[in-house]
Amino acid sequence: MSTGLIIGIVVVVIVVAIILWAISGYNNLVALRNRVKNGWAQIDVQLKQRADLIPNLVATVQGYASHESSVFEEVTRARAGVRDAVASGNVNQRAAAETALGRAIVNVLATAENYPELKANQNFLDLQNKLSELEQKIAYARQFYNDVVMKYNTRLEVFPSNIIAGMFHFEKADSFSVTEARDREVPQVSFNTGSTPDASDTPGAGDPPAAAAPDGTPSAPAAPSPSAQ
Repeated sequence: MSTGLIIGIVVVVIVVAIILWAISGYNNLVALRNRVKNGWAQIDVQLKQRADLIPNLVATVQGYASHESSVFEEVTRARAGVRDAVASGNVNQRAAAETALGRAIVNVLATAENYPELKANQNFLDLQNKLSELEQKIAYARQFYNDVVMKYNTRLEVFPSNIIAGMFHFEKADSFSVTEARDREVPQVSFNTGSTPDASDTPGAGDPPAAAAPDGTPSAPAAPSPSAQ
């Protein structure tokens, strides 16, 4: 076998190896980018469900606290900010707007704590439970999305995958960040009804009332039977 042929074979093998490496690197970046998109879609779904729940929650609390206008105006402004952020398509703007809306919701629930009668409103309790579930789902979805974004962005920066990223114009993804710890907490309502005891804690509250005598006065308790003595 001639030297020229050997060199030709080596060159072909190297070229094929480079092509296969480029294809593999490109496919890996595409797969990661698609995971980023899917992670964002999961966050978006949960955020939209929360947005659909908020009007009912606000209306329920407003029925008991209509004079707390500043609290409800804050929610209105925050919802408008979310709509603008959604229209912009900017992840950082969306994160800031959703955080502001979350704080507004917390203020609504803090206001609800001042109205213990809401404790008996089943619609409010159901909405609060749904909100709590959604906040937990949002937290999980955000964590998954941010983990994938970090992995994807790292792949864009490290050698040799950064070569493929530059050739095919892969762009970095923005994380969905919540900077303050209090904004990561699931909002809850803790009703403080004062020192009024529950009926179950009142002595004799669980006992049936004594039967009334014909003249309207309660009759005395029945004497124990001989067998009970």
